[in-house]
Amino acid sequence: MSMEEDLPGTGDQKKFLYVNRRAPYGTIYALESLEVVLIGAAFDQDVSLAFFDDGVYQIVKDQDTSGIGMKNFSPTYRALGDYEVTRLYVEKESLEERGLTPDDLMEITYEDEDDDWAEKPSVRLVSRAELSEVMAEQDVILSF
Repeated sequence: MSMEEDLPGTGDQKKFLYVNRRAPYGTIYALESLEVVLIGAAFDQDVSLAFFDDGVYQIVKDQDTSGIGMKNFSPTYRALGDYEVTRLYVEKESLEERGLTPDDLMEITYEDEDDDWAEKPSVRLVSRAELSEVMAEQDVILSF
């Protein structure tokens, strides 16, 4: 295998899964994850995200950060479709354990160019077992 084959855009596209397990605020992890996702997508990698444990809070709608003096970066998730990041896996059990439902999550969509640019949901609810299967299919997993 030559070095050139490992460079983005020169060989096979790698599958990257960014795992989000922490609450959106109080640490830098959630924001850093989002920034790295955007960078990876810009390099034409196959990028998806997983949200479980307290990471599900990252995509809860109507976040108000005024009381903690931090910028609310959650609207940026809505731009992921523009970077062809169309799979956001959310673990059902993590939602349920936190008293949340799918209705509590932001509406995050993408335009499917293969279906006449139809708008489709990016958020995919999966069980723990299904998420484990998704993780097993990845080339690279980065946890935040």
